[in-house]
Amino acid sequence: MNAADKSEGVVLTPAQAKARRQRNIAIGLAVTALCALFYAITLAKLSHGAG
Repeated sequence: MNAADKSEGVVLTPAQAKARRQRNIAIGLAVTALCALFYAITLAKLSHGAG
């Protein structure tokens, strides 16, 4: 292996790149949904405590 081989790293096939992108989008949506859930629970607890 020469220096050019090492600098390229892992080369994904188009199918692998598409699968990785879809997985990243799914993870991003899950994190966003979890944040929204925590926000809604926090608002519900604060509004319940204020009354």
